[in-house]
Amino acid sequence: MPLVAAAVCPHPPLLIPEIAGAAAPELDDLRAACDAAVARLLDSEARTVLVIGAGDRGADLDSPFRGSFAPWGVPLEVRLGDHPDGLVGTDHLPLSLLVGAWLLGRRPSARNRGMDWRMTTVGAADPVDTCADLGARLGSDQPWALLVMGDGSACRGEKAPGYADPRAEARRGRRRPDSAWIPGLSTQLKVAGRAPWQVLAGAARAAGDRWRGELRYHAAPYGVGYLVANWQRP
Repeated sequence: MPLVAAAVCPHPPLLIPEIAGAAAPELDDLRAACDAAVARLLDSEARTVLVIGAGDRGADLDSPFRGSFAPWGVPLEVRLGDHPDGLVGTDHLPLSLLVGAWLLGRRPSARNRGMDWRMTTVGAADPVDTCADLGARLGSDQPWALLVMGDGSACRGEKAPGYADPRAEARRGRRRPDSAWIPGLSTQLKVAGRAPWQVLAGAARAAGDRWRGELRYHAAPYGVGYLVANWQRP
């Protein structure tokens, strides 16, 4: 079955209010945009949702999916998916998938509707063609949707984690998840979402037809570019 919907969200630890503490209101707009994007994704006709984010290497993970934000100072545990008999599942999710599971868990209806949850990592340094080919191979025997987790450049200002780089500002208008972001440049500009975005591009091309996009958020608080968007088939 073809891809029917997609959402793009960032994965900063500060998105979680318990981690942000007193600074949590500073990202209220971003949090609300992510919630709206996930809600739109779950309101589609999809019966399978695949969450994809960057990791050390590409892998399909086993359900149930579990992780903790303890490495970021808060012992908040996240769990997504049922426990099939005989399967241990996956612990220690990478940050990208951990935040994705947290976002899905904020929707009570998502936990109770019998959705088929899947999680996949793509290698952060994988070439463009490898990412696009992975996207083209993804699929399900029922309508499915893709939740794509990834941050933009962390070089957007003098207080950014990667300091200011004028190339990041010059490319901030390039919002399409395609080969506009090449691996070498993305590494230099600390773009954590490059590989997952290109997986989405491959999946969308394989699905065909025209897509309708909605940009919900595009800003760089703390010097890191965060993008929230939905893609739907007409």
